[in-house]
Amino acid sequence: MKIAVGADHAGYSLKEDVLNEIIKLGHQGIDLGTNSSEPVDYPDFAEALGEAVARGDADRGILVCGSGVGVSVAANKIPDIRAGLCHDTYSAHQGVEHDDMNVLVMGARVIGPELARELVKTFLKAEFSGEERHVRRLEKVKAIERKYRR
Repeated sequence: MKIAVGADHAGYSLKEDVLNEIIKLGHQGIDLGTNSSEPVDYPDFAEALGEAVARGDADRGILVCGSGVGVSVAANKIPDIRAGLCHDTYSAHQGVEHDDMNVLVMGARVIGPELARELVKTFLKAEFSGEERHVRRLEKVKAIERKYRR
């Protein structure tokens, strides 16, 4: 899989660990920045990553900021993006299996590198179940999105 990865300055170091883990797991990592710990604005990186996933340039995405909240809010403004903030492995696989989550979000000031690597592994192994109840619910989410598109 092609996995886009982006972060703000607070998530830069963890983003580097995540990219290494993606490659170690046999996937292609697409680094969308930032490339240092110099202060930047998180919406810029959330938007770039969300657009890459929505266009199909990447199969999934991973975003990192200090708490994970900012990039999650920003990424979820992009149509077809279902970004979930996960700090436990259950959420990382359940978000994909039930909700077809396509962007994993983590907070670098909340979790450490070891847990982040576990979340990445879990997220990348998970697949949408396709069960009728989950498809029905996902279609309702998509209908909400269509209703508010401009």
